[in-house]
Amino acid sequence: MNELEPAIRVRGLTKTFGAFTAVDGIDVTVTRGQIFGFLGPNGSGKTTTIRMLTGTLRPQSGAAEVLGVDVVRHPERVQQRIGYMSQKFSLFEDMTVDENLKFYAGVYEVPAEEFAERRAYVLKMADLEGRENELTRNLSVGWRQRLALGAATIHTPELLFLDEPTSGVDPVARRQFWDLLYDLAGRGVTLFVTTHYMDEAAHCNQLAFIYRGKIIAEGSPAELRRAFTQRVFDITVSSSDLALDYLVSADGIDEAYLSGASLHAAVGVDSQITGDDLRRRLVTAGFADAEVDDVEPTIEDVFVNLVSQNR
Repeated sequence: MNELEPAIRVRGLTKTFGAFTAVDGIDVTVTRGQIFGFLGPNGSGKTTTIRMLTGTLRPQSGAAEVLGVDVVRHPERVQQRIGYMSQKFSLFEDMTVDENLKFYAGVYEVPAEEFAERRAYVLKMADLEGRENELTRNLSVGWRQRLALGAATIHTPELLFLDEPTSGVDPVARRQFWDLLYDLAGRGVTLFVTTHYMDEAAHCNQLAFIYRGKIIAEGSPAELRRAFTQRVFDITVSSSDLALDYLVSADGIDEAYLSGASLHAAVGVDSQITGDDLRRRLVTAGFADAEVDDVEPTIEDVFVNLVSQNR
């Protein structure tokens, strides 16, 4: 294994379904040992890309090397060295935790003499000790998520693909799950994570944004924020829906959108609008309780701006 060789190298990768282009000539390079975030809205091409990189879907054109192997020509050589955790977790509901781990150990051809050690590590890593005999269907979504991660890593993969791994999981479970991913990254596993949760971008070393099948930006979280050319105001107001309608059509506001429990409004970097100006305008428009603060742009702000430019 060449440590200097990228874990993933993609050039011009394209996939169409009939007249629809799901992935449109993308280039991606993922360095070994990175947590690489592949961000975009639902339907943007994230899952299709992962399926091509894991050798389960053949591209129309382009080249993809995974761990130095041409995954289009030799998918079987790649699949024994990677792990894949899908959106739906791909677990057997009528099997116990232990039975699922044994099944996936068989799929990945884990030697019998290594299984006990691998099982013990996975149970400890995923905090599943004591739950070995529980039926999977009786586990909460958060615990099924941990089991799916354990099943995907039972064979000590060099590279782990995770497709929307925290979708449908509560915020506490999401945070705990990322702690597990940090542990894996600390052990040298390269992680390729797709998500539409923009706040998860902060966990990644490198990011790529995909929109309508095309990569529209890439870089580290810090690099992407530095390239952002707008100022952002955070607005808290009781009538947020009505305030959003007002801001969307307000003069001088480039974008306005929901951001968590508040609203964000973006203006050009050279705009003369201040937070006090914006608050006065909101109060005059009937939003007496509006509070406005200048804030540092988030990755979500960057993404909203990029999507607006690429519509």
